[in-house]
Amino acid sequence: MKSKIKKHPLISTLIGLKGNPRVSVYTEPMWGLSINLCLPYATVYMLTFGMSDIEVGIITSIYMFSQMIFAFLSGAIIDKMGRRLSTALFDFIAWSLPCLIWASSQGFWFFVVAALLNGTMKITTVSWDCLLVEDAPKDKITHIYSWVMIFGNLSAMFAPISSILVAKLTLVPAIRILYINAFIIMTAKILLLYKLSTETAVGKVRRELARNMTWKQMIVGYKSALEKIKASKGTKFAIVISILVEIVGMIGTTFWQIIASRRIGVPDILLPIFPMVKSILAIVLFFTVIAHINQSKMKWPLYVGFLSSMISCLLLITITDTGVWGYVILSLSLILEALGMGVLHTLRESLVAIHADPSERSGIMALLQTMVMLVSVPFGYIGGLLSDTSRILPFILSMGLLLLGILATAIYYRSSSSTITNEK
Repeated sequence: MKSKIKKHPLISTLIGLKGNPRVSVYTEPMWGLSINLCLPYATVYMLTFGMSDIEVGIITSIYMFSQMIFAFLSGAIIDKMGRRLSTALFDFIAWSLPCLIWASSQGFWFFVVAALLNGTMKITTVSWDCLLVEDAPKDKITHIYSWVMIFGNLSAMFAPISSILVAKLTLVPAIRILYINAFIIMTAKILLLYKLSTETAVGKVRRELARNMTWKQMIVGYKSALEKIKASKGTKFAIVISILVEIVGMIGTTFWQIIASRRIGVPDILLPIFPMVKSILAIVLFFTVIAHINQSKMKWPLYVGFLSSMISCLLLITITDTGVWGYVILSLSLILEALGMGVLHTLRESLVAIHADPSERSGIMALLQTMVMLVSVPFGYIGGLLSDTSRILPFILSMGLLLLGILATAIYYRSSSSTITNEK
């Protein structure tokens, strides 16, 4: 039995990890004890300060605008500073400092400042990604990202902590405590990752090349990365998928709590329970379904991810109360969301990692993240406007975007098949 478990593709990958991929993956569970404890209440926490759905949407758009700016600068910053130092410094700015601001927040402008700082996380999105995959075996990339998602979902095990605190202390004081806790644990994670990691082989080369270059020269140097993107059909497809998954994920993260609390009537104390169940389901699905996805055959998994997520949204908007059937349908919606978004998040990361040219990875990922954020920025405000009109409208928008994902997948794989046929 023990040998059979070790032969599971995910388990064998985890055991076999070395160096930067190992420390990057092994420190990921600390998210579950930190910021992820706050997320089930983050939007409702904003509403307790008298903010409207539109203001919540504005905060989301500000956050995404900040991400767009720092995504563009990320390639140059990371090549200058190195993957390791960039990750440590900007993780502190993007997560530790905002946690202190959220913990002491008094209203709208506190959230604006925190959102602007939090947007620098796009620098670490690129630097940490490089730290994770640049020294990793290419054929293990999908499994490595699966472990990242699994460990992110382990926060489910600690969700009852949030519920107990809210029940004992009420919402605002409980969330303030959780944000202070997040500051402490996130800072510890940053220090551990920095101490146990090393600069990647590509990172050393890029840092040496950037040593005597000005910032202007480095930004102009993005031209080479842009040419690589233009020449790669796979990279362009990865960008389209990333944009759609980013927007749908943002809408779900921001407005699920609002529809569950304000339309369906789920009590505040129960809000973390449903994400907990979704996370547990996601972990199970990673081991039973997602682990067996062949990263060279992604078409049908992408279809499944988009369709499952669409049905999840459809079920969610049909619920109007917390009767027995309401909870049954909500649970089914969460199961389908766990499957759909689990697949889509894993595959979008894999598509980027597989198709990005290793020699230009930081520049390509910087431009990719910039494009993703540029398109995504208005959707926080749009989602807020829609939610202010009707709490179901943001999820109807998500369904439309997911349908676009199905069409984009069909077009890409049909053209890829035609290219192969013509070559034969």
